Amino acid sequence: MPVSLPNDWENPALPAFNRLPMRPGLAPFADEASARQREPSASPWALSLDGLWKFHLAPNPCQLPEGFEQPGFQDTDWAGIEVPGNWTMQGYDKPIYCNIKMPIPHNPPFVPAEDNPTGLYRHAFELPAAWQGRRVVIHFGGVESFFYLWVNGHKVGFSKDSRLPAEFDITPYLQTGRNLIAAEVIRWSDGTYLEDQDHWRMAGIFRSVWLFAFPAPFHLADVFAHPEVAEDLRSARLHVTARLGGETRAASGCRIAMQLFDPASAPLFPDYVEGLFEFDENQTDQVTLARTVEAPRLWSHETPHLYTLVVRLSDSEGRPLQYEAHRIGFRRVEIKNRQLLINGKAVYIRGVNRHEFDETRGKTVTLDSMLADIRLMKQHNINAVRLSHYPNDPRWYDLCDEYGLYLWDEANLETHALYNRLCHQAEWRLAFLERGARMVERDKNHPSVIVWSLGNESGYGPNHDLMAGWIRGYDPSRPLHYEGAISPDWEGGRLASDLVCPMYPSIERIVDFARNHDDPRPLIMCEYAHAMGNSVGNLKEYWEAIESNPGLQGGFIWDWVDQGILQIDPRGQRYWAYGGDFGDTINDMNFCINGLIFPDRSIHPAMLEVRKLFQPVRARLLDSRKGLVEIRNLYNFSSLAHLRGMWELMRDGQVLESGPLPTLNTAPGDSITLQLPYTRPTDTLPGELWLNLRFTLTEETSWAPAGHLVAWEQLSLPSTKVSAPLVFAPHARALLAETDAELRLQNGGLTLTFSRASGLLTGFDWQGHTLLQRGPQLNVWRAPTDNDGFKWAPELKDKLLYAWLQAGLDRLEHRLEALETTPSGAVTTRFVSQPAGFRHELTYTLLGETALRLDWSLTCLGDLPPLPRLGLQLILPPGFETFTWLGRGPEESYPDRKAGVPLGLHRATVTEQYVPYIMPQEHGNKTDVRWAALSNAAGIGLLAVGEAPFQTSASHFTADDLFRAMHTCDLNPRPETYWNLDAAQSGLGGASCGPMTLPQYLVQPGAYHLRLLLRPFGPGDDLAKMGREVNWQRETP
Repeated sequence: MPVSLPNDWENPALPAFNRLPMRPGLAPFADEASARQREPSASPWALSLDGLWKFHLAPNPCQLPEGFEQPGFQDTDWAGIEVPGNWTMQGYDKPIYCNIKMPIPHNPPFVPAEDNPTGLYRHAFELPAAWQGRRVVIHFGGVESFFYLWVNGHKVGFSKDSRLPAEFDITPYLQTGRNLIAAEVIRWSDGTYLEDQDHWRMAGIFRSVWLFAFPAPFHLADVFAHPEVAEDLRSARLHVTARLGGETRAASGCRIAMQLFDPASAPLFPDYVEGLFEFDENQTDQVTLARTVEAPRLWSHETPHLYTLVVRLSDSEGRPLQYEAHRIGFRRVEIKNRQLLINGKAVYIRGVNRHEFDETRGKTVTLDSMLADIRLMKQHNINAVRLSHYPNDPRWYDLCDEYGLYLWDEANLETHALYNRLCHQAEWRLAFLERGARMVERDKNHPSVIVWSLGNESGYGPNHDLMAGWIRGYDPSRPLHYEGAISPDWEGGRLASDLVCPMYPSIERIVDFARNHDDPRPLIMCEYAHAMGNSVGNLKEYWEAIESNPGLQGGFIWDWVDQGILQIDPRGQRYWAYGGDFGDTINDMNFCINGLIFPDRSIHPAMLEVRKLFQPVRARLLDSRKGLVEIRNLYNFSSLAHLRGMWELMRDGQVLESGPLPTLNTAPGDSITLQLPYTRPTDTLPGELWLNLRFTLTEETSWAPAGHLVAWEQLSLPSTKVSAPLVFAPHARALLAETDAELRLQNGGLTLTFSRASGLLTGFDWQGHTLLQRGPQLNVWRAPTDNDGFKWAPELKDKLLYAWLQAGLDRLEHRLEALETTPSGAVTTRFVSQPAGFRHELTYTLLGETALRLDWSLTCLGDLPPLPRLGLQLILPPGFETFTWLGRGPEESYPDRKAGVPLGLHRATVTEQYVPYIMPQEHGNKTDVRWAALSNAAGIGLLAVGEAPFQTSASHFTADDLFRAMHTCDLNPRPETYWNLDAAQSGLGGASCGPMTLPQYLVQPGAYHLRLLLRPFGPGDDLAKMGREVNWQRETP
């Protein structure tokens, strides 16, 4: 009876066939000069196959056109497709977004037989005449998820692992002149079960394809450069191991040599350091060279000094056959005393998780996009990236070496849906091992890689320990990370993880770990501060805990970029799509929209919080009378000499004085005390004084222009806060007119109209101008953020949104209980709002002809959850577009995310307040506001002054508009302006995946008060003066 063999794409015991061993992916070069350029295009022995290939999509691997791989096959009716590129982003099939659940039935290692899209590729090329007699290797940088390769109709082999290269020796199958490559790419394979990461599932040949021509019969196949830096950092021993490929028996007597060029391109050795290869059946195919380098310039995120290592292969006569070049860095990584040390310094990991993603190309990421990411990271003081959750395009590592970013390189391994199953099964052990070992083999020479990661969310079992053991034996110079090994109690997994690396822990738990546990490993959160939508609340509290508790060393924010795919709706409006938008019925909606930046690389407001809390300079006020401030250098390896300091003295956002700081040569970790020559104001004008310090780049760098803001501080000075009494012009008592429908209060040119039915102002007219259309009205609702709850899953009971909807906060009905007047002309309204239960009162008092005082109080009734907000909303007529305020800005801020936004005097448009979060939600809030104003094009407007700092926002959308919309293109701006004046608003937190908003930032039910002064103004009025001249204690009508 014949034996039935499994399909290659359903056999985890066989990850590849005929695939060459992994190596650092560089082309062979003909001479030293071209090798040092490190560009394959500079080599005569490299040929790019990127471009337009012929393509056909079949429904599954069993329904292919017969003979498609043969040169004579007619493909004239096949379309063209760009390589590299995902076919799912080029009009074929569909992208699918899933988090944990998989888009195929869970039946490992088997995949659907019928519905398994299979892409067929054909590409012809001319073999260069000079390549005759050489060994030709084809390099596929990345193919998702399984592929067969044919050359001229001959089957060469196959490969799995979508995120690492596959190379094949195709020399036996080539012919002079024209040659044909054919590939069969199968979307679902057994490898799919190991690639269950939280990102878009794509398909196709998505990284570059190259041909390399190596010398024959033997060649230089691999180089491992290991710079071992001495403990005192004064010298290093450079070990270089070169491995030969091909017919190594014929290589006996050949010579391997190396030369090292310093960052200034000067050679370090008098001549090439040479070693002889002698073939021995019992020996390896390697040669190891070593030399000592004195006083090496060390590589770090601040000082990314790179050396160029050139390795030369010569024949037994000394004739050069091949050159390779690798950029290396001298740096020492170790763990001591619960600290991860880089060059002897405990470096805080101020990191982000990053998926490879492009809004139009999917998983094919361009060099320009990578550069944009790196520059943004450096500009916002980010120093580390976890490559979640797979090895990246090799160019990314080169850039991180050059620009200075620490990398946690992660194996392409996640079995989230089957979590703890495959890691225990022997038939998967080779697949586990290869995904870790091949990553290390490819990326071992990059100084930016400081930690190897065994993967993500794949349980923990012997297959992980197998991988960990191999990596430790091969490269003991770097620690290992694996979150699955330390879960759930953070105590175990020491075979597989040298770090305690939890996901989304609470602040309380990490502090408890640091203070009450004796684990010698440092704690670095592999994921925290889930940045989904309007998020990243309480990042300040995390970093206060980290910096005040030894053993805590930072973490990686989840995550870097919103994975939204650019689309255009029938009206021509651009929007970003997420899970479910492509007919993918198994999906996780917008859970892929978790970035600090939008898909087009514009930043979320939360990035300002990151930049501020990660900044490398801090300042504190020592003595305001003498102008003494302390400047502290938080760099690990750099002085402050590259920064230019400036100071400015401000009163209520207006600059009184400014000047430069002296040259800052402060050493790393040191502080300096400076005396600033500012003069305290001698007038008695009221107002708040702030001392602002700014630290900018003196010169252009590779990642930012000169003048780029690196750090800032805002220090509060003692101020004259009590103003003279605001005395209004003499006036007659307000005139009161009443009808059955309305109550009208008039004083000179100011007229208020109340509806007797609703109790609301329906008119606020000043000198013939209508300033208010409706309000003020109780406002407790906000369009839920992703952290509040998912609008597509409101039934989730652990979310605030569920409690809010159950309480009816989105559908309050306001019952007027009383509308009363006093002899002095004040009007008081009393309401009960249901079903949630609020009793509130608002008293309107006209102060002369130019001001209206609002006294608002509220009491919560019954058992209510923490509330979205509490305040008043005013609706202004169309045209009130200019928004001015004294408070934090100009960007949005919230009670638990405001450290990155300074106090100041700001002016913008209402339209500019819109933040286009991909899932529309609450946005645009301003905190610590002293006063705010809205005005029209004529300069006529309304000013709101708070007795105490309040929160405010202005928008052309209602909260219900935002709540109903699922994409930005669903929104249509209203002509009116909706103005929120809030006594309180909930913080943001990070509860879309992580702990709840901290208790101190929740709006708990209780009693609340808000006192405001509304003042009309015209084009000649000084808003700053009007805002600060109110004395609430002595104000008299």
